Amino acid sequence: MPVDIDDILKRWRIVPARVRLDIPIPGSPERSLGRNVIEDGDGRLWVLERLDPRAAARKREIASAVAFLGGRIPEVKSYLAYAPGHFVLDRGDYAWQIGPYVEGVPLERPAFVFEAWRGDVLAGLLVRLREAGRDMPGRTAAAAFSIAGFVRDLAGKLRGREPDLLGRLGPAVRRLEKELFPRLDALPAAFSHGDFHPLNMIWSRTGVEALIDWEFCGFRPEMYDAALVVGCLGMEDPRSLTGDLVKNLLGGLRARAGYSAASWECFFDLVLALRFAWLSDWLRRSDREMVDLEAVFIGLLLAGRDALEKAWG
Repeated sequence: MPVDIDDILKRWRIVPARVRLDIPIPGSPERSLGRNVIEDGDGRLWVLERLDPRAAARKREIASAVAFLGGRIPEVKSYLAYAPGHFVLDRGDYAWQIGPYVEGVPLERPAFVFEAWRGDVLAGLLVRLREAGRDMPGRTAAAAFSIAGFVRDLAGKLRGREPDLLGRLGPAVRRLEKELFPRLDALPAAFSHGDFHPLNMIWSRTGVEALIDWEFCGFRPEMYDAALVVGCLGMEDPRSLTGDLVKNLLGGLRARAGYSAASWECFFDLVLALRFAWLSDWLRRSDREMVDLEAVFIGLLLAGRDALEKAWG
């Protein structure tokens, strides 16, 4: 059924002036069915998202978690509520949500992975996110995610479909089965962003303006976000894994985050395991170049384990 966008925006008491097609929207376009930057009558900018109604329940959970954190961390920008506690609107054949548009400075890739100051910024953000999430009410639907189950399921699919690729990944899978998976359930959990990497952040010239794309948020092993961002930095340029950004990040976390000794002992293997999530995404997209690069990177991580753990302290 046709939907009047102006009518939808009025539910949030926004009087639109125009759609800003000239403004790029950060973050993954796959998180919604459609996105537009809306300029209101006062010149303020908003991002209106059109959602699959089947995802509305999860989007509501995410919006509530983001609102909780947004009251405690300035880098977390809450969605706009059209009524107290209501962030996702059902209208027509879709669900809708809206949040502030945040302007930022593009990252210079891959040069940014060697900029030490970003490590301090990321460490501080992770420390505050960990502290703010301690009192997060309830547990989100994404909390059931199992790293071990995910890797095993992927390996099972590859066994039948891509045995050569599984052969390349076999040493990493065997290490995870031996060193990480038996210990996962005993690791402390914390509320995590779930996709904490530099491209899911809107940067200024001195820090992070906004942390975006919360679709995978939930309770995870406490070092999940730290492991994910280190792996992503290494994928940009493997040399960064022993560079100043990563050293500052991990040094800041050691000093202030309060992670358990058991979590630190599993950190390398958590970095390794989370690359399989990225591998799965490249396979889903049929991006063979990135599949091959990811397999190479997983091999590099495994071969360099001793040097990496020494560099990481």
